[in-house]
Amino acid sequence: MRQYSPDLTPPWKKPKPVPEVPAEPGLVVEEPGTGFCGAVIRCEAGTVTLEDRFGKHRVFPLEPRGFLLEGRVVTLVRPPSGPVRATRTASGSVAVPRARARVARAGRIYVEGRHDAELVEKVWGDDLRIEGVVVEYLEGVDDLPAIVADFAPGPDARLGVLVDHLVPGSKESRIAESVTSEHALVVGHPYVDVWEAVKPSSVGIREWPRVPHGQDWKTGVCRALGWRVTNTGEAWQRILGSVRSYKDLEPELLGRVEELIDFVTDSGGA
Repeated sequence: MRQYSPDLTPPWKKPKPVPEVPAEPGLVVEEPGTGFCGAVIRCEAGTVTLEDRFGKHRVFPLEPRGFLLEGRVVTLVRPPSGPVRATRTASGSVAVPRARARVARAGRIYVEGRHDAELVEKVWGDDLRIEGVVVEYLEGVDDLPAIVADFAPGPDARLGVLVDHLVPGSKESRIAESVTSEHALVVGHPYVDVWEAVKPSSVGIREWPRVPHGQDWKTGVCRALGWRVTNTGEAWQRILGSVRSYKDLEPELLGRVEELIDFVTDSGGA
């Protein structure tokens, strides 16, 4: 007859039970042994793959008490539906299901106009809400130094600014250089207008037309493409409607927006 020894471990020395959490796509956890923090992008038999904010992937075993979720020890388990793969936001980030918008930070991102703001919202809106970043638009950048001074950026309220046509020797570059606060970052793309930051192929054209100097750029583009020139707002809706994800945008814009988000959400921010 098999003999069983009683468990004489005092109750206070026994490990406390921890919750089992399904490794759903987008769930953000930390592996305490390495300090790697990332979102679940794949869960297969015995392993889970995490992706950090820089796009780096790490595979970890599904071990009991193996992860931290919001600072608490948990056991990740395979979801009952079997293997999972994360979906993506329009910006290419891992989508976080049912994520709540974070309370808005004191910091902000300013863009030049309404079209810029609408494009940023369409591609990065999900990410911005999770990070608590608000995007506001200016009417041009001529008064940018005064606007920055009035905002009074600081360690807990960083300011990022996206400028159109930021090329050496331009008026915009001289204005950007006049902003000297270490808590403000001014970056830009080389295009005359944010319309050009949308890939021509996505809009269904071969290339963006060249508009003679001195002519209203948007009106010139519409005329050259045979679009109605009485309402450039209607043309913009056509362009914006062709954007489905970051893949429809030029890298010169993608990199700058990502840079601003990182700056505003850095540990020096709110």
